[in-house]
Amino acid sequence: MPPVRIDAPTVIAAAGNKPKRIEEFVGRVNSGTAAVSVARMTSPSGWVEPGQTPAFDEYTVVLRGCLRVEHRGGEVLVRGGQAVVTRAGEWVRYSTPEPEGAEYVAVCLPAFSPDTVHRDEG
Repeated sequence: MPPVRIDAPTVIAAAGNKPKRIEEFVGRVNSGTAAVSVARMTSPSGWVEPGQTPAFDEYTVVLRGCLRVEHRGGEVLVRGGQAVVTRAGEWVRYSTPEPEGAEYVAVCLPAFSPDTVHRDEG
C-alpha cells in the first residue's frame, strides 16, 4: 500500500473552560484511522478541561509552554521539550496554568474518541 499524504488537519471542538485549538492530523475524524490519533493542540493560559478516565494511552510532547497533568497522586508539570505518558484507565486532568499557554502534540492509542475519553460529569 502506498504512503498517504495528509494535506491538512481537521479542527475539532475542544472541552474546557476556554477555547483550545485541536488540529487532528491522523485519527477517526481526519483520516478514518481508529488505531492511533495524532493531533496538535494549542491552549491558552488558564485553560482547564474536565477530568477524564480515558480508555486509551496518551503520549504528549510539549513543544512550548507548560502543560499541567493532574492525576490521583498529585500533578506533573510538563514544559517545552519534555513529554508525558498517561495510561488507559487512569484519571487525569489537563490544564495550561502559565501565562504563555501551551502548544503540544498528543498521540492516542487507540485513537481518541468522545465515546472512550470518559470525561467527569458536571
